[in-house]
Amino acid sequence: MTAGAEEQGGLTSLARGLSAPKGFVDASLAAPVPGTIRLLGGIPAPEALPVGAIGQAAERLWRDPDASVASLQYVPARGSAALCDWIAKREGVDPSRIVVTNGGMHGLALAVLTVVERGATVAVDDPVFPGFPWALEMVTTRTLPVPVVADGFDVDHLARRLATGTRIAAAYTVPAFHNPAQVSLSAPKRQALIELAERYGFYVIVDDPYRELRFGGRDQGVEVFHRSDRAIHVNTFTKTLGSGWRVGWLVLPEHLVDPVIRLRNRLDVHTSSVTQAIIERLLTEDAQLFDRIVRGATALYQERAGVLIDALNEQLPGAFDIVAPEGGLFLWPRLTDDAVDPAALSRRAAAHGVLYQPGEYFAADPRQRSSDRHLRLSYSDRTPEELREAVRRLALAF
Repeated sequence: MTAGAEEQGGLTSLARGLSAPKGFVDASLAAPVPGTIRLLGGIPAPEALPVGAIGQAAERLWRDPDASVASLQYVPARGSAALCDWIAKREGVDPSRIVVTNGGMHGLALAVLTVVERGATVAVDDPVFPGFPWALEMVTTRTLPVPVVADGFDVDHLARRLATGTRIAAAYTVPAFHNPAQVSLSAPKRQALIELAERYGFYVIVDDPYRELRFGGRDQGVEVFHRSDRAIHVNTFTKTLGSGWRVGWLVLPEHLVDPVIRLRNRLDVHTSSVTQAIIERLLTEDAQLFDRIVRGATALYQERAGVLIDALNEQLPGAFDIVAPEGGLFLWPRLTDDAVDPAALSRRAAAHGVLYQPGEYFAADPRQRSSDRHLRLSYSDRTPEELREAVRRLALAF
């Protein structure tokens, strides 16, 4: 395509309207600079990935002639039966409600394309995981930012807007160990959000990739989402088995299963049957393996979160308001000194060899600038030594 293709009418209105990837994407996907410590992405620690068990599962698959041939053929759009069964048991729902996806972003895109009309308004977390607005751009750019507070998505704020006549097609939230704000949506708020959805006729898109990674507090439960015909629950193996799989799933209300399948038949047909077959063997041949993987990863991330917080308190005392996370992969400290310019600090930190995601990247409404004074620090794939050194470099940037 030539440089002038857009002016020549070579692009659709959808393609022309998509925002160029920058900021969050550029930082996350740029090639590493030697010697730089990256606190950028929600990436599983290499030590937490079950590489040996995956190799053994793959080897057993290829040694089974019938299974290996089957894995090289088409599978149903909903996903392989055994994998759907395993996921359904984990979620506590009927297997017919599971659709296997190509990772969490694919699940979000399918949800948006299924229940959000073109030009409709969608309520979103503020701060928001930047990937969701990108998925949403396929149908609309109209959003209603809803503050994320200490116990998650501010349901009362949304209720007041709805009561005054605002109408939305969907509400999007990360309910467990929020990205980036690290908080969790309380059980009463989960119930209240579903009640609003049922009263006003919108869908709740529940993005839940960190749920398994709990190292403190009480599980607020997912049953309220699964009982409602207004909730679409999105999850993925990205944060537990590795992002390279690109395998996730949707828990759908029964009436949305066929529409989602019809939609993906016109897009990607189905998730790779080979990767499904390997994951299926990995998870079903040892019933306790997944729980062991999660326990090991959780212990690792709890230690690393503690190391990062201790280092910030020791080397930059008073510089941040810090709340210890109860799980997940991120810390969301807030600068306490209004004289510190967050953008300049980020540039100086990069010059000293430490990269992180500035809070401004997560603002659902950039005019509010409520996220600007935060830093999103990912501790998951950095060793304790690297985390301490990263903070030392950050202190130099001050």
